[in-house]
Amino acid sequence: MRRRNIYTLAIGALAVACNTEKAPDAVQDPNIVIILADDLGYGDLQHYNTERGKIPTPNLDRLAAQGMSFTDAHSSSAVCSPSRYSLLTGRYHWRSRLQKGIVGLFDDPLITPDRLTVAGLVKQQGYQTACIGKWHLGWDWPIDDAMRPLWKVNKTVEGEDDESFVATDEQKEAWQSVYANSIDGGPTAVGFDHYFGTDVPNWPPYCFIEDDRTIGIPSEFLPKELLGNNMASMAGPAVSDWKLENILPELCSRAAKYITKSAQKDEPFLLYLPLTSPHTPLAVNEAWDGKSKLNRYADFVMETDAQIGRVLDAIEKSGESDNTLIIFTSDNGCAPYIGAKELEAKGHFPSGPWRGYKSDVWEGGHRVPFIVKWPGVVKAGSTSDQLVQQVDIMATLADVIGVKLPDNAGEDSFSLMSLLKGNDRPVRDNAVNSSIRGVPSVRQGEWKLILDSGSGGWTKGESDQEIQLYNLTTDPGETTNLVLEYPEKAEEMKKLLEELIVRGRSTPGEVQDNDVEVVRYL
Repeated sequence: MRRRNIYTLAIGALAVACNTEKAPDAVQDPNIVIILADDLGYGDLQHYNTERGKIPTPNLDRLAAQGMSFTDAHSSSAVCSPSRYSLLTGRYHWRSRLQKGIVGLFDDPLITPDRLTVAGLVKQQGYQTACIGKWHLGWDWPIDDAMRPLWKVNKTVEGEDDESFVATDEQKEAWQSVYANSIDGGPTAVGFDHYFGTDVPNWPPYCFIEDDRTIGIPSEFLPKELLGNNMASMAGPAVSDWKLENILPELCSRAAKYITKSAQKDEPFLLYLPLTSPHTPLAVNEAWDGKSKLNRYADFVMETDAQIGRVLDAIEKSGESDNTLIIFTSDNGCAPYIGAKELEAKGHFPSGPWRGYKSDVWEGGHRVPFIVKWPGVVKAGSTSDQLVQQVDIMATLADVIGVKLPDNAGEDSFSLMSLLKGNDRPVRDNAVNSSIRGVPSVRQGEWKLILDSGSGGWTKGESDQEIQLYNLTTDPGETTNLVLEYPEKAEEMKKLLEELIVRGRSTPGEVQDNDVEVVRYL
């Protein structure tokens, strides 16, 4: 069991330099493993959806049996990049420049260098830190506007709609000039000692990146047959013989090796493992092809569960299981385009009992599985129905390692420590979640206000009122809009949202600035 007094002098100096305050009674630093699935719905886990879930997930069910399952847990957004920002910073994404949508191809870093992340937080206290997986939060790509056309496929002379997937010498030269150099602004710029992964698996560059460099130089276009049909979604440069099926197994293999190696060192470690699955590309390996007897997405969920099992087994074999805190969750709900209706026709409901899917401000867009295992602290097989957010991971880890967050970090993060220890009182009385278009919903206890007449995302369905008010206790499916019956409640919650925006935080502390003028939907 590691004890912090090994590092007292060095860590004390770091804490002062980085403006964090260490609690005197904190004596143990557990290893921390955060596993973030991509587009995995609340109902895709058997544990969360026993009656209407048809996909076997034995490894995640085992993790749930060993820890605490949260039933009212949420990602900041119903899509990818904003939720990742919020999880890593403890701050709502809409306080940043990302008011809607996701970080685009070759966009600048969303996390600024002065922003404390969960990795930077624990690194100050002597932790080894690594990110293995999908980043999708921007880099300082050395690609200017004039060069960007060289990343697109070429039109052929046969016809305007015909495209050539053969790279020209000019394109290869441009790609070489970019990918032969370091790429700044990624994970190693915001607190991670080490990174390995693919920035976005369905976007170029189609290669692995290690720390701040690509592994190999992309020299050809990804083959046309790998585009569309829930595989890669954007043409672009790839390394030779790039296999989409290899991504997930390689990430989990690297994660297992990192755990094994890090467990042999004196310092505790934090591993952030943002998986690329079961998001598209639905690149299922042969052993799992057709295994679910449902559809390809369901096969990929099963393969994802198996690969997570490899990581969990590595923790067990490392000898550090009893001193490792594991958090598992998903960045948003299941994407409807993977055949969600087909699955529902066969009896599997990827959003469980909730309305909507990925992109939507309805519950199916952002209510996600959230499981915490921490032997000796969290009771095995326990459940919490309290409202929690992924932004709460930051304050929770600060509590775990015994430090106080500065006022300009984790502005929306509430510690879950009391819940993990079995207390059943709320740790937060409000929360904000957003759709892909940036439409916000506000939670206050059992009440939920949506500042739009529809989903705010891809799912059709409009209320006959401009805004929606639901009581999730009596109407978890968000079927009955109560805004005309309770107009005072709606106004109260509008004012709450405005206060949260203006104060720059939802936790107690000094008022903070948002990075930009927040878009209002009031």
